Amino acid sequence: MRYVKWAIIILFWGTIAAVLNYTLPQHDVVRISDTYEKRIDPGENSIFWSVHDVGSDATTPNRDVFFIQTRKTNGKVMVYRNEDTGWGWPPYFKLNSSNLQAEAADLKSTNEAPRWVVVRHYGWRSEFLSIFPNAVKIWSVDSQDVRIIPWFNIIFLTVFFAIVWALWVRWRRFREARVDPVIENMEDGLYAAGDAIEEQGSRFRKWLNSWKSK
Repeated sequence: MRYVKWAIIILFWGTIAAVLNYTLPQHDVVRISDTYEKRIDPGENSIFWSVHDVGSDATTPNRDVFFIQTRKTNGKVMVYRNEDTGWGWPPYFKLNSSNLQAEAADLKSTNEAPRWVVVRHYGWRSEFLSIFPNAVKIWSVDSQDVRIIPWFNIIFLTVFFAIVWALWVRWRRFREARVDPVIENMEDGLYAAGDAIEEQGSRFRKWLNSWKSK
């Protein structure tokens, strides 16, 4: 049972960590090389695509999605999708994908004359699953060495773990005051019942032995 308990705990917190890692905003310093629009037919990976743009026809199975091609400071390529999140999850309430695409197109540059920008996004990039992080905001910076401090993530995670700690402390106190005594009483009752059964069995065996000796 101990292994099952730890497996459940690891699975639970692993799921929480994955959701937070996917949902919380991240920042990349990149150079935008191109922007384009592509017709997408979400399939098995549809969970990683946002809903239709607000005001568009949500009954059609496919839709056009904006993409932003970039190159990171280390030379690696990163491609972002640019979709509205609307009023759904994650709660970015993004409704300006068209404006963001125009800003990205205006910030394009070449390797010879780079213009560095910061892309705030959420999500993961997986070539195997064909999923892309969703760009939320873009702004220009003076240097590729700019340092972005994730204040929102720091504050959110601090508050989150403070709440988890407070709930755990209250649960531990409740368990020690209410749950553990009940369990101990049940265990004492089971032990007492076992002793009584054993005593009755001993008496029964003595009674049988007395009849055998007659």
